[in-house]
Amino acid sequence: MFELINSPLEQFQVIPIINFGIGTYDLSFTNMSVNCLLILTMYTIWMKSKMYLIPTNYQLILENLYSFIKSTILDQIGTDGKKYLNLGLTVFLFILTGNLLGMIPYNLTITSHIIISFGLSFSLWLGITLIGILKHGFKFVYLFMPEGVPLALLPLITVIEFISYLTRPFSLGIRLSANMFAGHTLLNIISFFTWNILTFGGVLSVFGLIPLVLILLLIALEIVICFLQAYVFTVLVISYLNDVIHLH
Repeated sequence: MFELINSPLEQFQVIPIINFGIGTYDLSFTNMSVNCLLILTMYTIWMKSKMYLIPTNYQLILENLYSFIKSTILDQIGTDGKKYLNLGLTVFLFILTGNLLGMIPYNLTITSHIIISFGLSFSLWLGITLIGILKHGFKFVYLFMPEGVPLALLPLITVIEFISYLTRPFSLGIRLSANMFAGHTLLNIISFFTWNILTFGGVLSVFGLIPLVLILLLIALEIVICFLQAYVFTVLVISYLNDVIHLH
């Protein structure tokens, strides 16, 4: 415990559990692998859960999440978005579960690692781009040509729109990773500060109650951020889908 709280960055360390490699490739089973496997297991259980005519509290949560994602997709894409409902639900639950698992003390927050957040955002961006190309063919280039732009400015605007489109996976992944990294680091630093006051503060230990209350507020805020970041990521993915489907 003392070694963990000595540095606020140790909570993001990927620790091998089963060392394994092929040549120069490290294929070790790590704490990140455990979290990914746990998320997959939980998602499978959720999707295979038995539904009752009179819903339980657990079923109500799942139904509300389903309705929430469905309404978000239909509001942005319309009826064409029904086929992407499972995609939106999977993305939301994966990020949300990964964020919440990171709130468990001494557990790794996989969404704070850029390799996870960027890998997910790039894969989704690439898939969305392919959807647009397959749906529209050569007309996909109209996505980079906004309506109403003067002909003289069209080449410049097209280049700017194209570069902006290429930066989408970077901004999507970095936003998620940076927010989770910053929030958990701040929480760790204040926790360490409070621990020192309560342990070594002597008569000043009573002042440790002030940051202790702050820690509780930060934990509540961090949980809200876990939901918010999952929602923002999902909404942006849906927005990108809407762009390539309708060429807005």
